[in-house]
Amino acid sequence: MTHLGLVTLVVRDYDEAIAFYRDAVGFDLLEDTRLDDGKRWVVVAPPGAKETALLLAEAATGEQAARVGDQTGGRVGWFLNTEAFERDYERMRAAGVVFDEEPRREPYGTVAVFRDLYGNRWDLIQHDRADGGATR
Repeated sequence: MTHLGLVTLVVRDYDEAIAFYRDAVGFDLLEDTRLDDGKRWVVVAPPGAKETALLLAEAATGEQAARVGDQTGGRVGWFLNTEAFERDYERMRAAGVVFDEEPRREPYGTVAVFRDLYGNRWDLIQHDRADGGATR
């Protein structure tokens, strides 16, 4: 079966990005391999994730650096699904994650928008449907 394996997130600094996603968001560091020219292959994912993960890519050019924090033009670009919204929301807030809003109920579930350390917008979401509410 085919699936989406990695999504690249351009970051300012590998180590600060690892610390944020691991310590504040609660992701696991799956790989941190040094490559040529000072680059690294850094992969993080939510605990237990079986398919999609984030490749943290340090900006290497001025054009890439200009995209850090605004990779989706201000829209929510990433959706972090949870089965325990209150637990994860409170844990993330206590770890310093900035939420743009209080949790709200939508027809598909409970959601709150948060920002990563660069300002990229994410949804923390608990879907009401077991299949994650995805439609095609």
